[in-house]
Amino acid sequence: MDATRVCSVLAVLLAVVLGLLIAPVGAARADDLPGVGLTGTSGAPLRDGATYGVGMVIVAHFDAPVGDFGAAEQQLTVSTEPPVAGAWHWVDDRTAHWRPPQYYQPGTVVTVAPGGAPPVTFTIGASHVSVADDATKQVSVFDGGKLVRTMPTSMGRGGTEKVGNTTLSFWTQPGVYTVLDKSNPVVMDSSTYGLPINSHLGYKESINYAVRISTDGVYLHELDETVWAQGNTDTSHGCLNLNRDNAAWFYNFSVPGDVVEVRNTGGKPLQLWQNGDWSMPWDQWAPA
Repeated sequence: MDATRVCSVLAVLLAVVLGLLIAPVGAARADDLPGVGLTGTSGAPLRDGATYGVGMVIVAHFDAPVGDFGAAEQQLTVSTEPPVAGAWHWVDDRTAHWRPPQYYQPGTVVTVAPGGAPPVTFTIGASHVSVADDATKQVSVFDGGKLVRTMPTSMGRGGTEKVGNTTLSFWTQPGVYTVLDKSNPVVMDSSTYGLPINSHLGYKESINYAVRISTDGVYLHELDETVWAQGNTDTSHGCLNLNRDNAAWFYNFSVPGDVVEVRNTGGKPLQLWQNGDWSMPWDQWAPA
């Protein structure tokens, strides 16, 4: 081997050694981390080129436990145009959620690039924010800050009931929800959350124009049987009942990530696991 080639080899080795020495503590290569999938809080994969609502939350699911959250976050790049501050919040050692401190501005373009995997880019659509107020028993729907529809509703009747070893709550919990998905129709089955179909409060029925806002089955949906109660009396197991015209309109209006704020109801506040990401104060989401 001639002297020139020896020098070249030594230079490469020296560069590698120096790179290892000066690499940031905790830095991780993409191939050091478990595989990761990107979804919304509904569990549906984020779709490249999709349009979502101003409350859309990014969820990263890792295939195996992550030992170093900081190193993992270095490989989970979120960029926006225009620039938006935001932070990851770790739900457990396999799952992290990302959101900004406030709702996105319409038209924001968001790109998520998990290390070593193709990026996903989506756009934030119109600002759809609905306020369901149990003090008035109305759902006020705002589009771009302008009130566009007011819908009488009947929410959770309240109270609890013990079935076996499980205590079930019939409140529509207060908090900030987002639209997860929608179905027309959807089969609602009380046994899926521990209430037997043959109990006096049990049910299994097909429901039209159903917009899901919680992971444990709270929907805004059509139920003409309770039109008499909508706007004055809470009668449901926790869903927000609407008449057919309002339910159909809201179904067509809604996209995943739209915001639904529930106010002045009883029961425990909405929890993060129920799709309550926006119910968590920012100083708890991203402690200083």
